[in-house]
Amino acid sequence: MSCCYRETSMFGRKSLCSYICCHTSLKNEEHESFVFFLLAIFLYCTLTLFASLMVYLVSFFFFLLPGLRVSLLLSAFFMLLGAGLRSVPLPDMHLRRWLIHGGQLLNGLAGPTTMSAGPYLSTTWFAPDQRATATAVASLFCYLGGAASFLVGPLVVPAPNVSQTVNGVAAAVSDNSIQDRIQLILYAELAAVGVLFAAIFFFFPSWPPIPPSVAAASQRLSYRSSICRLLSNLRFLMVALAYAVPTGVIAGWTGVLDMVLTPAKVSQVDAGWIGFWSTIGGCVFGVAMARFADSIRGMLKLILVLMLAGASLSSTWFTLTCLSSVTHLPSTSAILYTSCILTGIFINSSVPIFFELLIETVYPVPEGITCGVVTFLGNLFTGLLLFFLTFYCTDVTWLNWCLTGSCIFSLTLILFFRESYDRLYLDVFVSV
Repeated sequence: MSCCYRETSMFGRKSLCSYICCHTSLKNEEHESFVFFLLAIFLYCTLTLFASLMVYLVSFFFFLLPGLRVSLLLSAFFMLLGAGLRSVPLPDMHLRRWLIHGGQLLNGLAGPTTMSAGPYLSTTWFAPDQRATATAVASLFCYLGGAASFLVGPLVVPAPNVSQTVNGVAAAVSDNSIQDRIQLILYAELAAVGVLFAAIFFFFPSWPPIPPSVAAASQRLSYRSSICRLLSNLRFLMVALAYAVPTGVIAGWTGVLDMVLTPAKVSQVDAGWIGFWSTIGGCVFGVAMARFADSIRGMLKLILVLMLAGASLSSTWFTLTCLSSVTHLPSTSAILYTSCILTGIFINSSVPIFFELLIETVYPVPEGITCGVVTFLGNLFTGLLLFFLTFYCTDVTWLNWCLTGSCIFSLTLILFFRESYDRLYLDVFVSV
């Protein structure tokens, strides 16, 4: 389900941000119209974000309930209703725009559960030597939807002001053809969400027959005590910022990757493939590192230091390569592809390791509340990036520096962090 949630959010943000550039080139003289479209794009991009932020505090209560069935059913229902509103083919574009905004709002309501339930699921259903791997699969699977959006957009929906060759004859792509393709994607997303809702309703249980560990069966803190402990724990705040800043920045950065790579003369399709392979590589590498963390437990900080060091180096390499006219570094397609893909791999693969370290740090705070708070912070930084992008969309070089700075900032926090493994201690020693 999180895969579909990620895809619908990513595809909408990428398509509309790309439309800003197209509208700038086509209607540059119509300043008022351009301002209107900027505000519309900003509203669309931030509705999903702030819908998630508003519902986070309420959704935390669902993680205090036994099992995930109720919260997943509600999230799937919101996604289904939102996908249905967005796919209504109304001829009145003003009314349809508000239906699309409403659909994004409902899609955002599903965010807290779909993006934060992975660690809770792994603790409830898996043994201690399998938890990190289960967290990686559950939390990184949502990125597959984002990876699919990199391909679906450029391959299914042609860019404006381009021509397609049919039977050897080049013809311009009409606006009606683009609208039909977008409508086809909306119908496909509606069908996928409908299948997921049916699967959860008929097949997803609330909890396993027997708890797999002592931690899975132990009592958690109450809602109020959990929030107070998180906000008063300096070590938690350090790791939360170390997670939220780079993941929030790269979420906004990859959403407009085609705009970032345009000055380097990289096409929209090639930018989509770069985003696709960086996301897929992050998923594969993340699961592999999580399996490694399960085999030698108690090494989460070291793994994160290595990942963030790699992210800092690769993002710096990419940023300086994009400024080859100043730095005089070699700038080839292979270098841009390699540095960009490595950056995505290192940051995306660190997500499950961050989740596991956060849960170990603040146990017995419920896993869903812990991961929900840090996901809230990540969305907040994504929203800030989109906010500034709305007003500074002409030259997006500053986005690369934001990405590099976020990786270095996160690495610094982790280096000064003092790790502890309270949940692991309970499972290993109390069970013995």
